[in-house]
Amino acid sequence: MIKLTKLNGERFVLNCEQIVAIECIPESKILLNNLSFYIVRETPDEIIDKSIKYLSAIHTFNICPRE
Repeated sequence: MIKLTKLNGERFVLNCEQIVAIECIPESKILLNNLSFYIVRETPDEIIDKSIKYLSAIHTFNICPRE
């Protein structure tokens, strides 16, 4: 899950595994698997970086579970 900001300043959390595409219009439009979308303040690069960080943490946790 990644934290993002809508254009009105509202913060929300998105399951980044549902992202299909990100358009720059110039805001970022995130298209999801169910064809819904969000328009957010973060750039595509920021969204990608947050997604990579989240997915890396999940992958690391699955390999080396905490005891």
